[in-house]
Amino acid sequence: MRYPLVRDRIVLITGCSSGIGRATAHVLRARGWQVFPTARKPTDLETLRAAGFQPIELDIASDESVARAASRVLELSGGKLGALVNNAGFVVPGAAEDLTREALRRQFEVNVFGAQDLTNRFVSLFRHQGFGRIVNVSSMLARIVLPFLGAYSASKFALSALSTAMRMELRGSGVAVSLIEPGPVDTAIHQNAAATKQAYVRSEGSVFDDLYRDQILRMQTGTDRKNPFSRPPESVAIRIAHALESPRPRRRYRVTVLSHFGAFMARFASDGLLDLILSRRLPAGR
Repeated sequence: MRYPLVRDRIVLITGCSSGIGRATAHVLRARGWQVFPTARKPTDLETLRAAGFQPIELDIASDESVARAASRVLELSGGKLGALVNNAGFVVPGAAEDLTREALRRQFEVNVFGAQDLTNRFVSLFRHQGFGRIVNVSSMLARIVLPFLGAYSASKFALSALSTAMRMELRGSGVAVSLIEPGPVDTAIHQNAAATKQAYVRSEGSVFDDLYRDQILRMQTGTDRKNPFSRPPESVAIRIAHALESPRPRRRYRVTVLSHFGAFMARFASDGLLDLILSRRLPAGR
């Protein structure tokens, strides 16, 4: 489907402290976009300022922070915005049986509720101006589910469902909605997962306690095996740029070989085969 091009090349990008968000900010600025990156921590905001950006403070899990950030970007841009990239997210790793209610709530607040809240604050503007792009960074794990990543997958499934519904609801408005579905990417999200696991997952007394300890140690020491199929965050940023600039943006962008393979398996493999393949590393007899 053909969409009008974005006339006001002004974009708000969430989650720019590192990884995909920061790479996207640099790639889009180099392509002529006025970029407003967001971050939560003061040190990350300072790093973005030092790189020549005008960053906006945003804690995507806070209603008040989302409202302030939305107002701030429109204040800085003179009431204009051409695109929104919802990239902010994090992983709560752990077996489903060990996840607290707070862990699940936090996972969805950041990856789903905050993203949709922020998006909804700009939809009327996009409709009124007759153009706009909404890009939501999902994951290949919105297609298939891995053990110990059920909460993360659930949040990305939810984000994908909301994106799909919004894409149809915005049909004919000139506003495009695209999903980015990366596979493994070289970012800090999995290193940060070690601290998240310790904060939110009930490991004491868990049948997976030994596995958790080993996993956390490898994350903290950097001895976790690098995925040979992983790609740099710039490879995702290029797909995001296409979604923002093309007159025919794709509904879904898959990044990395494993993302394409996961989509294929989700469509054609049986549940039994997927269970066998994806759970093969679990200890026997659990």
